Order: sequence, then structure tokens, then C-alpha cells
Amino acid sequence: MPPDKEADNGALIRAQIAQLRSDVIGLQEVDYFLARSGTHNQVGNIASMMNAAHWAFAPSLMGSPDDDWRNPDANDDKLVTDASQVAQPGYGIGMVSKIPVTSWHRLDLKGSPVGVFMTFPLDGKMKRFYVRDHPRSALAAVLDNGWLVINTHLSFVLFFNFAQLIKIKRWVNTLGVSDKSKIILMGDLNIPFPLFARGFKWQSLAAQRTFPSWYPKLQIDYLLSQGLKPADVRHIPYPHSGMSDHLPLQIEVDVN
Repeated sequence: MPPDKEADNGALIRAQIAQLRSDVIGLQEVDYFLARSGTHNQVGNIASMMNAAHWAFAPSLMGSPDDDWRNPDANDDKLVTDASQVAQPGYGIGMVSKIPVTSWHRLDLKGSPVGVFMTFPLDGKMKRFYVRDHPRSALAAVLDNGWLVINTHLSFVLFFNFAQLIKIKRWVNTLGVSDKSKIILMGDLNIPFPLFARGFKWQSLAAQRTFPSWYPKLQIDYLLSQGLKPADVRHIPYPHSGMSDHLPLQIEVDVN
């Protein structure tokens, strides 16, 4: 990436992070020292922009999704939480928190055995490509104020992502936070059906079409809770800014 373009993108992200003013942020599709994005620790960089001491990166795959990649194995760091850590370049999800994090947790999720055909612009024309799925994960932060926040990015294969979500919802109950009003599950679920996303025991805290950001037609990003209702939070909508092909989904919660 040319230095001037990289500087422009950095300034855009910094401006958007400053506008969001979030205490906790979940990130999907982030790179960790990949050449395609300038060999940056993107989650760590955003933590610096937020003046946040607590962050974590969870690689879904090692290498770049645009090139040869492999599944994480037992020799890889599946959680990177410190700039001094030496880990292999990868791609995945992350979280940043201004609120101290007492513990980080990761759940591995297998990718779908089958991919899907997707349409992308190439040389001025829309062309269809077969895209294979890759492993996924869920990343959870137990905060020192008693809250549990989980971030994820699920498969783009319909119904397989629904099975992944059920697994995460069951996993949440094993992380030691019993007050359901202090648990929030967020992320890009790739599920365009809010009823399926929330299920029978969860509520969707913010109803908003999030994709594509320039002309939102679908909600595939969610903030879910077992104990909170939409009336218990303040949903803060943001317009398309050019930072992402998804619109940010943000809520304010009284943590007292």
C-alpha cells in the first residue's frame, strides 16, 4: 500500500475511533502483521488510538485469506494480548477495552466443509468465484466490573453459521458470569434473519441494517443479550464513513 494511501486510511480510522468513543470495541476481519495491510498489528494500533491498555487478537487462520493460509495449530499463539508477544502473521478477530480485562477466553469454531459462490468486481466486471470457508473463533473478555463481552465473526455459509452461534451461546454459560444482564454477545454473525440470530433466550439490542455500509439492505451484525432488552440500552446509529463495508453497531449501557 502506498505511504500516502496508508496515511489516509490511518487518519480515517483514527477519526472514526474518536467519534465512536467506545469503552469496549469488537473487531472482525483484522490483520496481524500481514503484508497486504502494511505489516501492522491492527488491533494493537486501535488500542493505541483509544488509549486502551487491554486488547486481544484471535487468529482465525495463519497467513492471509487472499493467499496461501493454514489452520492454526498447537504451535501457534491463539491469543495475542501483548505487543511484546512474537506470533505468526494472521487474520481474525479482536477486542479492545478501556475497562480492565481480568481474563481472556477463546472458543475454536470449525469452518464449513463446503464454500459458496460469491460475486466480486474484477477488471470492471462482476464475476463469480467459489470461496471456501475457513476456521472461526469467538473471543471473550471478562471485565473487572463483572461484565462478560464476547465477539465473533461467523461463517458465511447459511445454517452452518447458525450452528456455530448455538455453540457460542452454550459456551458463554461456562465462563463464570452468572448475571445474564451483564453478558453481551456481539459480532458479524452473517445471519440475515434477526429471529434466528437471537433465538428463544436472547434479545437483539439494536435493530439496524448494517450491510453493505453504502446502501444497507441487511442486518448481519448484532449485539445480543440474555438479560437486557432494547429499552435498557441506547442505540447510537452512525452513517457510512468509508471505513468499512459494514456500518458500526453501537450501544450505550449503564454498567452500574
